[in-house]
Amino acid sequence: MTNKEKTERSKVIRSNLCSMGEDSYRDFSAKLMPTVPKDKVLGIRTPILRKFAKNLVDFEGFLQDLPHVYYEENNLHAFLIERERDFERCVNLLNAFLPYVDNWATCDSMKPKVLKRDLDRLLIEIKRWILSKHPYTVRYAINLLMSFYLDEWFDPRFLHMVGAVSSEEYYVNMMRAWYFATALAKQYEETVAFLEKNTLDVWTHNKTIQKARESFRITPEQKDFLNTLKR
Repeated sequence: MTNKEKTERSKVIRSNLCSMGEDSYRDFSAKLMPTVPKDKVLGIRTPILRKFAKNLVDFEGFLQDLPHVYYEENNLHAFLIERERDFERCVNLLNAFLPYVDNWATCDSMKPKVLKRDLDRLLIEIKRWILSKHPYTVRYAINLLMSFYLDEWFDPRFLHMVGAVSSEEYYVNMMRAWYFATALAKQYEETVAFLEKNTLDVWTHNKTIQKARESFRITPEQKDFLNTLKR
């Protein structure tokens, strides 16, 4: 497919998306994503955009035509990646798209089911992504560790992997805190032992405790003990 063909297909899809936006919802959405300029938000509700993604055909040119213009184009891209059923191709699509992700909502919306088919191979990618200089690639790696590796695939080494991330980015450290809070709900003994070592930066450490104490999955006794670990 030529660059002209890619561009033309993207223009058609963009035109369809522009017709689906709502001004009032755009204002609401923009407030949730301070990293995205308001004029890049169309205001399309997620169920409507997901339905559009589900029914869309002939979208290869759109996936290749990066970067996109609008926030919803990025979300559409994420939803289309979720449709991929081949593991290797899914990873390739993610590698091509992740450098262009510029907000937490797009980042967190990509959970292709095909990734769970080979968690050993996925872990290789996660270990590479978590070392990226791009904050939302790092956030994505941590999100996958939280989503797929806190149950039967859990390994205490993953706690140290997330703990070793050093970032000044709010959306990276918030994901780190979310990861550890979820780990406390699922792997309490290992995770609380990790927190007791005080190896996390103070903000992420305290935010982890705050989020865990807000969780219904943490017992009152556990919450009381976690409160004693605040720094």
